[in-house]
Amino acid sequence: MTSNPEHARLLRLATRASVGVASVLIITKAIAWWLSGSVSMLAGLTDSLLDGVTSLLNLLAVHYALRPADDDHRYGHGKAESLAGMAQALFIAGSAVLIALQAFERIKHPEPVGAPWLSIGVIILSLALTVALLILQHRVVRETGSSAVRADSLHYRSDLLLNGSILIALVLAGFGFHQVDAWFGLGIAAYILWSAIQIARESFAVLMDEELPPDVSQHMLELARGVPGVLGAHDLRTRISGNHWFVQLHLELPGELTLTVAHGISDQAADAIHQAYPRAEVLVHADPLEVVTGAKA
Repeated sequence: MTSNPEHARLLRLATRASVGVASVLIITKAIAWWLSGSVSMLAGLTDSLLDGVTSLLNLLAVHYALRPADDDHRYGHGKAESLAGMAQALFIAGSAVLIALQAFERIKHPEPVGAPWLSIGVIILSLALTVALLILQHRVVRETGSSAVRADSLHYRSDLLLNGSILIALVLAGFGFHQVDAWFGLGIAAYILWSAIQIARESFAVLMDEELPPDVSQHMLELARGVPGVLGAHDLRTRISGNHWFVQLHLELPGELTLTVAHGISDQAADAIHQAYPRAEVLVHADPLEVVTGAKA
């Protein structure tokens, strides 16, 4: 969920660009693998196929997550991004297993790599497109904090290493070191699996309403306590949904304040946090100091 039209535009741009890049790489790598029979190239093709699937899932998830809150989803639809991240992790882990099985088979039964120099050209194209996409995704994550685009970016960063490894394997295969291709494929599979675990952990944390980092929560409390009239702040709770943060906290105020004055101070505390963290939607509950002191006693 986002209330910023520019954020929505960036999210749509990033997801569409990801689908476009994946589509181009699927076609070029399929041709290169058909001509070369390289296990490393098969690893790259498999990864690009899964890139296409996960990027399409991201596009649909972001489209859904950008829908405004409704009567059935009062906190919006932002967690659709994290569900897409979990789906990505499953797809990526599956690709790692398939690549590892193919690599083991090629280690036991080595075969020469055909048309290595054509494959090298395809990988150089893949590296160029991936770098361009990562630059765009970095900007979108910085501006919006999208968990779906962050997960996709993590995947494509692993692709950068994957394609670099494939390039080295193909160059060595071109000079006659054919079995190196299979060993590189095995190493790439291990790295892809590690990437899947990282994506799953981040998505799972959001789905389970994990708190924001302690330093962020502490800073929010300090901002609230710095508002004139606030005697203390406690019981701060946070969670993430898409690119939106939900924050709740209790303020300690003098008991003799009128409701209107207490409400105004609470709004100032919420505004102080929102100005420092624009993605935060802050809900403040005002507690009379006498009640808080009595509860502690």
